[in-house]
Amino acid sequence: MTKFSALAAAFWIALSGTAQAQSQPVVIELFTSQGCSSCPPADALMHELVKRDDVLALSMHVDYWDYIGWKDIFASPSNTARQQSYAKAAGRRSVYTPQMIVGGVDSVVGTHPKDVASLIAKHTAQDKDVSLDVSRDDDMVTIAATAKQAGQYEVKFVNYRAAQTVEIKRGENAGRTITYVNVVSDFGTIQEWDGSTPLAISAQVGTGPAAILIQRANHGAIEAAATIN
Repeated sequence: MTKFSALAAAFWIALSGTAQAQSQPVVIELFTSQGCSSCPPADALMHELVKRDDVLALSMHVDYWDYIGWKDIFASPSNTARQQSYAKAAGRRSVYTPQMIVGGVDSVVGTHPKDVASLIAKHTAQDKDVSLDVSRDDDMVTIAATAKQAGQYEVKFVNYRAAQTVEIKRGENAGRTITYVNVVSDFGTIQEWDGSTPLAISAQVGTGPAAILIQRANHGAIEAAATIN
């Protein structure tokens, strides 16, 4: 059994007896890099996560490994900034790869499948403060949401590639060919929302795989998520 398949097996064993159904998926953001030698096992674990209906797993490639001989073709300074903002919100002084942020609040090493499974179960069991409904017509999406209580929320869109294979020719992973899944290509805030009245808006998000997130301001909890593939 390879290291990657062993991680996948451990992940599914950890999930035994865990409830699988929920109305909205648990959002997992993997901060990763093609230039990080510790990341391929976490990238492999993402292949298992994307199979689940109750999880929205997103690969957020960062750029701070690019100086070690290989420039990550998916890396974005905005992904790095998002990871750093999560660290600041949690009072952490540094960032690392592979790091997973679960539900916008919990941090875990991306190569610890049992810990990832435990956090999925934790967030699955939580009641969310926002209900979300989305529909799509080509590159336009209609978003409707209600909140149990007023608050500071951000309505976000995510565009991503379902899968893409890369031959890494230099750096710490030189010689590897890795298929990455749910690779974030664009991420931004559509608008802010105070939750005091129902939300009803339309936005342009592109024609590929996409998702809508409603997250508490300042990199807080993700209260709602929906894919619009």
